[in-house]
Amino acid sequence: MQKRVLAAVLLVAAAAAAAGYLFYQRAGEARRQLTLYGNVDIRDVSLAFRVAGRVAEVAVDEGDSVKAGQVLARLDPEPLRHNLDNARAAVDALSARNALMRKGNRSEDVEQARARQAAAQAALAQAEQELARQAGLAPEGATSRQSLDVARSQRDQAAAQLRAASEQFKAMERGFRPEEIAESDAQLKQARANLDSAGLALRDAVLQAPSDGMILTRAIEKGSMVQAGAPAFSLSLRKPVWARAYVSETQLGHFSSGTRVLLRGDTHPDKEYRGVVGFVSSTAEFTPKSVETADLRTSLVYRIRVVVSDPDEQLTQGMPVTIRRAP
Repeated sequence: MQKRVLAAVLLVAAAAAAAGYLFYQRAGEARRQLTLYGNVDIRDVSLAFRVAGRVAEVAVDEGDSVKAGQVLARLDPEPLRHNLDNARAAVDALSARNALMRKGNRSEDVEQARARQAAAQAALAQAEQELARQAGLAPEGATSRQSLDVARSQRDQAAAQLRAASEQFKAMERGFRPEEIAESDAQLKQARANLDSAGLALRDAVLQAPSDGMILTRAIEKGSMVQAGAPAFSLSLRKPVWARAYVSETQLGHFSSGTRVLLRGDTHPDKEYRGVVGFVSSTAEFTPKSVETADLRTSLVYRIRVVVSDPDEQLTQGMPVTIRRAP
């Protein structure tokens, strides 16, 4: 009887042990399914002046933390101010010319042209009379051939002056042609665009931080000449901070977009960060070497991006992190 009881007890204990082991295995598998390994991915941006010039001031150095809009460096603004003044003067001159063309000629100018036409008509009449008189004296020999030629030349000059005065008077009465006004409008528009460009160039002489971050590298010194687009600083952006990880197809359902996760770094494993899965790649790729193991060398995975909600300075570029789904 005792042997039967002992056998029954041993059987129950073995069944309990098997159940416990199975539960432990399944729990471990569940934990593995909800855990990923990745790296911190902080973006860097190269900052440069959009105009060339001589560096007049450098306000930050490598390792400095900066805020969005903070001045990092300045170029000598004097040459750019001269360009701005020249552009503004060109706009003023063309604006005045354009206003004159649109308003038309003044009545005083039209009257002056009319008077010049009348004077030219009187001069032509006098020249024709003198030519007629000389021509009447020529048959009687009372005048020389030279005097007759002079009178004819003066008559021709007076006729040409009258034609010129008449054309000028007509032009003053008609005003400017539409094509001339359109040309003036285009010239004024171009001058205003040049003025805007000169103003923009002057503002671009001040280099500002586009967002919060930390200066990683500095490539300029006070007094040096820089070309437009030449790198001046390298800025590490503080926000957003991402963690890049890779998910197998069996884990994909646990880490869809919007899933809340917890992150721990290897450097400070006691510090936990909150995050949200913001991006899940729609195409599979081979496991990258940074997370590759012997079992995963030929596995296809999906890249995900986790946006860290509460980053601090302890999260640095490339730091390994462990990511698990939040309970």
